[in-house]
Amino acid sequence: MNRCPITFESCGERRYSKRGLSLLSPRLQNLQDFPYTRAEQLEQASLQAAKMSIQGVQPKLSVKLNVAREQFEIVDQKGTFIIKPPHLIYPELVENEDVSMRLAAAVDIEVPVHGMIYSSDGSLTYLIRRFDRSGRNKKLAMEDFAQLSGHNRDTKYNSSMEQVALIIEQFCTFPVVEKRKLFRRTLFSFLIGNEDMHLKNFSLIRRDGKIELTPAYDLLNSTIVLRANDELALPLMGKKSGFRKEHFVDYFARERMGLLPSVVAEEIERLERAQPAWESILRQSFLSEMMKDKYLRVVSERSRRIFG
Repeated sequence: MNRCPITFESCGERRYSKRGLSLLSPRLQNLQDFPYTRAEQLEQASLQAAKMSIQGVQPKLSVKLNVAREQFEIVDQKGTFIIKPPHLIYPELVENEDVSMRLAAAVDIEVPVHGMIYSSDGSLTYLIRRFDRSGRNKKLAMEDFAQLSGHNRDTKYNSSMEQVALIIEQFCTFPVVEKRKLFRRTLFSFLIGNEDMHLKNFSLIRRDGKIELTPAYDLLNSTIVLRANDELALPLMGKKSGFRKEHFVDYFARERMGLLPSVVAEEIERLERAQPAWESILRQSFLSEMMKDKYLRVVSERSRRIFG
């Protein structure tokens, strides 16, 4: 029996569940394999790189869904989804990013529609809906924190979490609301081993008359991929590792961002309460058993530091 790589649901002899297909489009009844092998996708990504506005060093393709043909198609403009093919060097990035985004959704971090789809060679490719589009593909105003602070791709690590909080203070319509989101995302990234949340992985967007944090993106347990010693990409209290609960709670949340003790307690409880669900999601994921165990070990060790 197959499992849907978009929803993890059992789908019998089909490759995708009905709910998985409906997340892509309510009119979609079936989905053909993405008509490129992994190698062909990487080749196409290199050809498309100069034309794309999508940031980041991981190979990406801009695509749109042709519902009539039941297939995703590569486009140079007006793409509504982003595809990330499997990496040649780092194993299981596709499965890692997919499950990391699911863990985020489990603690009420806003994430776009995402999942995995099959390619013509049977490999899985990561897919995420673009959140900087609305209506008839109208582009929404969006800037990442590197742009907002005068940095670029080469200097995206030359900042701090304190500066990230300051950007929210300066630009967001309701900074207290967004600071709470930032605290949740920061602690989430620490717990899952995501030590690559640099300035270009935080962005603001103008939606519904408000300037706010975008949905989360590029979430990954990079610790098990890179075997990194750092625990955060941007320093907090001048350090990138060796964090304890008080660094996040007493210093970052309360002292630097001014969050109420009751709000901080609710966020800690939210993350602690999700731990059994996280283990279940990870066990259901498409990661190999070895990578599941590595991921869970990181979460377990970090959780003990925060929850005791």
